[in-house]
Amino acid sequence: MEKHSATAMFIKKLVESEPHKAANVLETMDSKEAARIFKILPPHTAALCVEHMQPNLSAQILEKILPEPAASLFHKLSHHQVADILRHFSEKSLKLILPYLDEGLAKIIVEMLTYPNESAGRMMQKDFLSFHKDTMVRDVINKLRALAKKHVPTTYCYVVGPENRLTGVLNMRDLVISQPDAAIESIMKTDMVKVSPFADREELIAIFGGKHYLMIPVVDENERIVGVVNTKNLIESTTQEATEDIQILFGASAEEKVYSPVNFKIKKRLPWLNINLLTAFAAGSVVALFEDMISRIAVLAVFLPIIAGQGGNAGTQSLAVIIRGLVMREIKPKETLKPILTETYVGLVNGIAIGIITALTAWFWKQNVYLGLVVGTAMVVNMVFAGLAGAFIPITMKRLGFDPAHSSGIFLTTVTDIVGFFSFLGLAWLFQSKLL
Repeated sequence: MEKHSATAMFIKKLVESEPHKAANVLETMDSKEAARIFKILPPHTAALCVEHMQPNLSAQILEKILPEPAASLFHKLSHHQVADILRHFSEKSLKLILPYLDEGLAKIIVEMLTYPNESAGRMMQKDFLSFHKDTMVRDVINKLRALAKKHVPTTYCYVVGPENRLTGVLNMRDLVISQPDAAIESIMKTDMVKVSPFADREELIAIFGGKHYLMIPVVDENERIVGVVNTKNLIESTTQEATEDIQILFGASAEEKVYSPVNFKIKKRLPWLNINLLTAFAAGSVVALFEDMISRIAVLAVFLPIIAGQGGNAGTQSLAVIIRGLVMREIKPKETLKPILTETYVGLVNGIAIGIITALTAWFWKQNVYLGLVVGTAMVVNMVFAGLAGAFIPITMKRLGFDPAHSSGIFLTTVTDIVGFFSFLGLAWLFQSKLL
């Protein structure tokens, strides 16, 4: 117990100066040990740690301190942070914690959990200012003054009609210069952007990026305002998603962090390594078809990794550009052929340039023009297919409903290796009499 108390004091002091480091320390600990620390920490201190932790790792810890300690902590977090953590709870744990939350918070969380991950409904905040359209200007200004004294930030004021239906938004400048006894309905702006709770993150990014709004209202099917999404919510969600996608793209787990436990790292990485091993065997089987020729013309082995490596690099460049285009919605569903052809053409031009350099190197090194021809041609073929695959694979996965960042890299590496090996060794087989 004394050990846990000392650790808790250390965590508490660390939170006050560097909360992200405190979160890293807790994430490296066994979940049972971390849960004991959380029980000792004050709720506001534990909440600061949780804000910097992965939601799934936070859930593993908090499920072990149900119900009262976890409930106290949840009341210190924002609604969408609580929802992100609770979606990783088991059904049994979820039923156990909800009765211990404030009725208002429990209702909000249950509603938010009904929406898809990374949707406006999951990211929205319930704290926003709205006034009935018949409210007088002076009453709105008085309310804003009272909030300002409490240091409550007010960015937008929304105007609602019967049944809380959104009818407009107030411009602060118009509010200040209007007559105090005027109804806000007469000065509100009706031309505004609003989104459904089911709007996905990409749609929100496009809206925020194109219009430079600080906040967007979220309305249900009856046009009732149910929340707001602000840039902070979106940036947090996008940053976390981008980080996870980068890790997944290279075969690491989305939940893994630098200081995650070693066993956790091994458990999450090993399945991807096994899949990569299978694809490596597939590429190796192509080389095995030409084993006898390679044993007679040993110089071919020198150029195998060069051709495969350049193809992989070219394909990764195309993959990065296309995935970004899909995320930012720059690629329209009906215009997918153009980026595929563009990346294929880029692969062709780059392939010719790199192929000429490689061919001349092989020719002058071994004084064999046919070796240069084989190497250069194989390089062009592989880089063309790399550009094609780098664009085609993520676009196809997106159409099939999969996240293109999650497994495109594996398919791309397989394609570039197999095409590179087969084109190079196939051409070498045709010209083997000239290469001996």
